Amino acid sequence: MTHQFTADLLEKVRAEKPLIHNLTNTVVTNFTANGLLALGASPVMADAVEEAADMASIAGAVVLNIGTLTAAKVEAMILAGKAANEKGIPVLFDPVGAGATPYRTESAKRILKEVKVDVLRGNAGEVAVLCGRAVQVKGVDGGGHEEIRGLAKEASDLLGLTCVITGKEDVVAGKHSYAVQNGSSILTKVTGTGCLLGSVIAAFCAVEKNYAKASAAALSFYGVAAERAAAVSGQEQPGTFAVQFINELHQTARTEVEASGRIEVLQ
Repeated sequence: MTHQFTADLLEKVRAEKPLIHNLTNTVVTNFTANGLLALGASPVMADAVEEAADMASIAGAVVLNIGTLTAAKVEAMILAGKAANEKGIPVLFDPVGAGATPYRTESAKRILKEVKVDVLRGNAGEVAVLCGRAVQVKGVDGGGHEEIRGLAKEASDLLGLTCVITGKEDVVAGKHSYAVQNGSSILTKVTGTGCLLGSVIAAFCAVEKNYAKASAAALSFYGVAAERAAAVSGQEQPGTFAVQFINELHQTARTEVEASGRIEVLQ
């Protein structure tokens, strides 16, 4: 995959402005909406049980994120996911903190069972838990595994989806497998950057049905934008970075993606 493809997809998202339905956590709704708007997509947050399915059925992609979990939210997510499945609309699932508590793990497994998830995005610990491995997870940042590439492929095969594992190296396993080396460590100092990433991946999946390719392109673009923001703000100003990152999601153009994208094709 060339970086031209990443740039082409970025321009396609900006041209089509897909509606991304985010059933996400209360910590990140504003940041997620602003990030999607800056990218050029159209965000909506509608997690009421009464309308989640209706909204999902007209979206370009649906994001299910269990960061702040309640029983009502799980029901809304399942309704939205099933409605998206009926229309062939891509569903991205972010199992935030899976493994931290039994309820969180059970809810994540229930969503995977009842909804056809197209893209699973998590850290190594979360994904390992959903593959049935015993992993100690400490809150939303916990978990890890040395063989990340193998774990992503295992999850993709076991769960029948495209798996994205984010970390120092981002790995995508699905129809094809990729490793993406773009990004900045300061992303970990701003809450919501991982959750927003899931929504950005969903936006790329809304315009490209090869979800592994779309995910790799989204990861590279997102990482390039983070690198550019960090170059302006420095590594010691997470508040300044957060603002500049939104700017870069808007300003980063195909020329920057083509020049700075680092995607390795694994197979």
